[in-house]
This record gives sequence, C-alpha cells and structure tokens, in this order.
Amino acid sequence: MADTPVILAIDNGTQSTRVIAFDSLGQIIDKAQVELKNYQQPEKGWMEHDVTGFFVALSEACHKLWQQGHVAPEQISGVVVTTQRATVINLDASGQPLRPAIVWPDQRRAAITSKRPFLWRLVFRLLGLKPTIDALESECEINWLAQNQPEIWQNTAHFVLLSGYLNYRLTGRVADSVGNQVGFIPFDFKTLEWCSDSDWKWSCMPVKREQLPELVGIGEKLGEVTTDAASLTGLLIGTPVFAGAADKACEVLGAGCNSPNIGSISCGTAATVNATSHAYLEPRPFLPPYPAAIPNAFNLEIQIYRGFWMIHWFKEQFGLADVERAKSLGVSAESLFEQLLLETAAGAEGLIMQPYWNPGLGKPGPEARGSMIGFTDTHTRAHVYRAIVEGLAFALREGKEHLESRTKQPMSVLRVSGGGSQSDAVMQILADVMNCPTERPATFEASGLGAAIIGTVSLGIYSNYNAAIDAMTHVRERFIPNAETAVLYEKLYSQVYSKQYGRLFPLYKKLQNIFS
Repeated sequence: MADTPVILAIDNGTQSTRVIAFDSLGQIIDKAQVELKNYQQPEKGWMEHDVTGFFVALSEACHKLWQQGHVAPEQISGVVVTTQRATVINLDASGQPLRPAIVWPDQRRAAITSKRPFLWRLVFRLLGLKPTIDALESECEINWLAQNQPEIWQNTAHFVLLSGYLNYRLTGRVADSVGNQVGFIPFDFKTLEWCSDSDWKWSCMPVKREQLPELVGIGEKLGEVTTDAASLTGLLIGTPVFAGAADKACEVLGAGCNSPNIGSISCGTAATVNATSHAYLEPRPFLPPYPAAIPNAFNLEIQIYRGFWMIHWFKEQFGLADVERAKSLGVSAESLFEQLLLETAAGAEGLIMQPYWNPGLGKPGPEARGSMIGFTDTHTRAHVYRAIVEGLAFALREGKEHLESRTKQPMSVLRVSGGGSQSDAVMQILADVMNCPTERPATFEASGLGAAIIGTVSLGIYSNYNAAIDAMTHVRERFIPNAETAVLYEKLYSQVYSKQYGRLFPLYKKLQNIFS
C-alpha cells in the first residue's frame, strides 16, 4: 500500500455503480461510473435486475478507474460498500443466484396468510396498527417468493440484500453490515441484531435465521479481497473490506449530519429528510429508525417514496420536447427544467401538488394517492413542474417538523444532497419553504464520501467519526430564505397543503375499495 491512504468507496445506486477513490481529507482523487442496464419488468409494477450484472458493473467500473490512470490498485488501503436499500437476492448453497434480484421500487404484493400470535394480534388491533402490519406483510418479498416461487424459496440457502451479495463476492464471506439492514426482514432496529425468537416478525415471514447473513458492526473488517474477486476487479488480493452502511445512511454521514440540529435532505429517487440520533427514537410510533452510518446511532427518516422520481415522471409525460432539445445541446433534459422554475412565480399560481404517488406504512397510509389541486386556465406545464418541486418541498417540510417534534430539537440548517440538489432554484425553494438555510455539500458524491469516512475511521486515520466528519465534509454553497417568499409558502403550507391529505382521505379510501 502507498503511504497516503486511499479509500475505495463502491456506491451501487439504482441507476449506476460508481467506484470513487477518496483521500483522507474527503477529496475525490478519481471516480468511474457504469450504468446499470439489466433491469427487467416481467409484469406491470415489478422491477428486477440480473444478480451477477451488479458485480459485473462493479468490476467494469474498477477497471475503468484503473485505466484512467489517476489511482492504482496498490494505492487502495481499504474498500467500503454502500448500496441501494432493500434490494433482495436469493442464493443457493454454493452462492449462486436462483433468480433475478427484486429491486426496491418493485410493487408486487403477497397474500396475507400468516398466523400471528394471539397476543400480538390483540396489541395490533388495540393500537390501530393492523392495516400497517398487513401492508408490511403484503410488501414482504419473502412472503411473495414463498407463495409464488416455492421451489426457489426452498432452495434459498442465503437470503441477502444487494450489499450482502457484493460483500460476499468481494470477500467470500456471507456477511453484511448492520448498517445495511433496511427492508422487510426480521431485523431488530433497536438492538441492531436479528430479531429474538419471540418477535412477531418471524410469524409474518417464513425465513429461517440460518438463511440470513452474519451481521458485522459498522466499520468492522468484513474480510479481504479474494483471489477470484481480485481477478475480476483488479483490486489486490488481501485488500481489506470494511462493513459500510446503506446509501441513504452514508449520504447523511457524507453531508456531515451527525446531530439532530443538522438536518439531511436527499433529493434522490426517494426523497428523504433525516435526523441523526445517538439514542433509539422512533420517527413515528412503532416504525423504527434506520441504522445510521455511525456505530450505535440511528437515522430518523421520513421518506417520500417516489420523491424526485417525480422529475423523471414529468420528463416522460410532459418533457419530450425538452429531451430532444437537450440531445441537440448535449445536456440533460433536467438541466433545461431549471428554466421552467425561473419563468414561474412562487406558489405556481395556486397549483398545489401532494406527492403521494405511492402508498406508505405510516402517513400517508396504504390508501394514499397523489393529488394536484387548484388548476385554472392560466396554468401551463411550467406551473405543473413548479408545483411538483414545491409539493416535494412541502412534504419534506412536513417530515422535518415531525422529526423536530420527536427529537425536541429544531433543525438550524439543512444539508441537501442527491440529484435535485444540483439545481440552484430547487435549493432556494427548499430554503424558502422550510424557512431555514439550506447548504449544498462540496461533493455531489455524498454517499461515497460517507463510505469513505467509515473507511478512514476503520483504518485508524481518525480516532472517531466526529473528527473524520470535521476533516472530510465541506459546504460549497449556502442558500438563505427569502423573507417575502417564505411568508407566501407558510400560508400555502399551513392553510392548504397540510389539510389536503385529511380532506382527501375519504376519497382515497373509496378509490382503494373500488380498485382493490
């Protein structure tokens, strides 16, 4: 290894796999990216990906990095993996995939057939949680697999998340970080271990403890790069691989959000607002916080499931001309949408969007649908686009206020990352809607930086996470709320948006009954 430590962050997102070489000050030495193209939709609402394709993309990205000539395999002091959350993989006893991975946006649903213990059934009914537990059981991929592909489920020796699969391919060890365990699995988010034998989750999903991977603490050594992995990736045999955390957790860490008063907003495919707590605290009653990318800490997260995917939806439905123009200019269509925000006034002339395009487990509940109200004959597609961005900002504000009520600490600043954060107009809208300063981190690769921070602490470069955060995270721009615009948004939020879901709830329930 070279004298100067270099951490290789492997960031397997939804759209692509990126390998990023960071130095110990959080600076990117070089990076390479390979698009993920092996997604399939066998049926409407399903989303799958070839399992080996994930590691092929990782290997291609590594070789692309080496070929660029700015970093060499022998310089890599350690590897940390961070991935999209809740993508599940079935492996046989020899570690071979039994079917394509079921990717996190997948919407297939299982029948509710479990025999829950009487005491738990009683508790769920008394607390009004039965619809939430039913939705959880229905969305659990394990249940769908057992019901619809029983032969595959019977041959599943290892049921792992994407992170567990990549760690297995790198080290040969069927193990994964506690920081990656997000999804419909029997994980105890409070103890950061697999659930105890008496936990009700075992009765809701037919998985056995021995099918699940060995759990490793964040930052602990998972293993070393094997001969096979080295031959495929170009990494040196024996390079240490450390346990990382899920991409959202690493994004929060990479944005420098290590206390409740520094909020983290992700403008990604799934938009989220996060607060980091060093004590276990549920963001909503009976819905657990996620593991943070800091050992024994938690991310209190409110998620808008489809989030800035709404921009992609807008592009597909209303942006064909922008797509063609962008091609001719050699830019992204999304960059042209900035003009749509600049040519419309705050508030979109009364057009208000609530981004519940997909139901949830808390608020919104399983009955929810998206809505857009306030149309007049003066509205254009530019107003629709602004209403989408403002609606996402309103939803994130609702989440922020809820988290503040849970932590009893106001957020004095918001660090914003993800694709949407690259727009100055979006950053200003967030600042104005939240009436709170928003900051754009120095690097767009916040998830990768979070993984690199874990690596530096694991290697002993920094003695603790606070020291690593201070040295490695930096702010590039700060956006201050516009007082006049903030007043307008306050009226729209408090008088219209915050009442929208409750007023439409009966209609959502009727639609649910009609189309169930």
